[in-house]
Amino acid sequence: MNNIRNFTIIAHIDHGKSTLADRMIEITHTVEKRKMKDQVLDSMDLERERGITIKMQPVHMDYKGHSLNLIDTPGHIDFSYEVSRALKAVEGSILLVDATQGIQAQTMSVLEMAKKFKHTIIPVVNKVDSPYARVEEIKEEVAKLLDIPTSDIYETSGKTGLGVMELLDAIIEKIPSPKKEEGVQPFRSLVFDFQYSNHQGLIVYIRVIRGQIKKRDQVLFKVAGNTFTANDVGIFTPGPKSTESLSSGEIGYVVTGIKEAGVVTVGDTLTSVTDTEEALSGYEKPAPVVWASIYPESQDDFEELKRSLLKLQLTDSSLAFEEESSGLLGRGYRCGFLGMLHLEIASERLQREFNLSIIVTIPTITYEVTTKRGEKRTVYSPVNFPQDGDIAEVYEPWVSVNLLMPSSYLSPIMTILYEHEAQIIDTETFSDDRVALSVEMPLRELMRRFFEKIKTASSGYASVSYELLPNRKAEVTRLDILVADEVIPAFSKIIAKRLVEEEAESSVERLHKVLPRQQFVAKIQAQALGRIISSRTLKALRKDVTGHLYGGDITRKRKLWDKQKKGKKRLQQTGKVQIPQEVFMKMIQ
Repeated sequence: MNNIRNFTIIAHIDHGKSTLADRMIEITHTVEKRKMKDQVLDSMDLERERGITIKMQPVHMDYKGHSLNLIDTPGHIDFSYEVSRALKAVEGSILLVDATQGIQAQTMSVLEMAKKFKHTIIPVVNKVDSPYARVEEIKEEVAKLLDIPTSDIYETSGKTGLGVMELLDAIIEKIPSPKKEEGVQPFRSLVFDFQYSNHQGLIVYIRVIRGQIKKRDQVLFKVAGNTFTANDVGIFTPGPKSTESLSSGEIGYVVTGIKEAGVVTVGDTLTSVTDTEEALSGYEKPAPVVWASIYPESQDDFEELKRSLLKLQLTDSSLAFEEESSGLLGRGYRCGFLGMLHLEIASERLQREFNLSIIVTIPTITYEVTTKRGEKRTVYSPVNFPQDGDIAEVYEPWVSVNLLMPSSYLSPIMTILYEHEAQIIDTETFSDDRVALSVEMPLRELMRRFFEKIKTASSGYASVSYELLPNRKAEVTRLDILVADEVIPAFSKIIAKRLVEEEAESSVERLHKVLPRQQFVAKIQAQALGRIISSRTLKALRKDVTGHLYGGDITRKRKLWDKQKKGKKRLQQTGKVQIPQEVFMKMIQ
């Protein structure tokens, strides 16, 4: 155990975590040179294309007689729970800062997490070979953040390998080995991730806290309560490599053989069946914060969508879903996600990995509603949100948001914060030209293109991180869109009362542009707060019923026009507007 070093690399997105990991793997000869490729730990095509890590990946490296276990974690805030479990599985962290960008909001939030776990922090400034690198300036920022001298900060280039050997030596020297526990005690480990194999079932990634696990051992998931026999155990190099056993302090995998969804979740405790202690502290099931409905484009694919969601859940335990149906879109699933990126990644994986054509509706969040009759409801679909006159009070989730930006962009960003109901809690000057803002705001406002607006207003220099706060009272209402006096559920949304008129006008205008004309006059209306807010009339298609006539008295034409007018009136009372699939796509995507 004295020769084991467990560590992770923490950084903002695109600061070079995966590239630095590549160089470490290359220098330690973990992967043969001919098999090396960029982002060797990012196994998904989606990760390579976007240049982000979606699924964390451990790797075991041997260097100078020591076993180095690195866990490469996602950098995006949507996956912060998984990152926190990975941090709990190791003793140290490399704090990586891009020499061209400096400290970002996510760097600070993950650093705080690492400090909670009492990690040894090794500060590193990366991309020092870049012509745009501001090495000394960024080192000053890092030194101020950690309250250390600049001489303690390492300089590396993940691209060229500069300084990586010195960093590996520092990992051996500075990061402590895992703590030993006296006496022989039952096996106990933390599940920090998992994957699914069609042949082997669920494969759990574990950090052994104490004891030892071998093939054929009987083991138990403490929280889930499932017992199984370990079919195989091993380490990551970075592909799976079987070993005789995994012992205290080591990081590796266990093949469970379990082929059902919902058994394993990140943070569970895997123990010997003889272990009588409680599960390891800090476990929680990630709660979805964003909800969206997913429908197959063709109802023939409904069962295939169900099978695909179940398979996706085997590799992503934070995905939640339940069946629902819409009169216009047919049967589909209401799905819960950890954030907007999680929604984007999951829907793209459904299309790529399972060859599905899907419709994803407008994302919403969960509201706690108390009606005037005293009933309490949890609402995550606008269709189930009560009418304004039935509501006593509504509570919605809030978030604490940290923004880090150059001070020259403070003015336009303040305007955006005002538009999104943000309350400024704290302002701090981070360095000569950088300002850190701490604000609190409703989660629904974060989903109204907040990140996009901040990035645009700051020319891409501002960075944002957030975490959930308890629910607070909300001033929101349901906005319905009616076509020919019929509510279209797929277009309903929950919005702030202050935005009702603006949103009603834009929704009606947009639908008026894309909806094909019908055989009769149809009204498009937006209804909220118990009244019609906005209205447009869709003119009827007009057939020339007198085209076949050639001259004669005008009364012959009038007779046919009157007959047509009566028919249209009758159709208007009984007819239904046919809304094509493309209109839904344009309105709700």
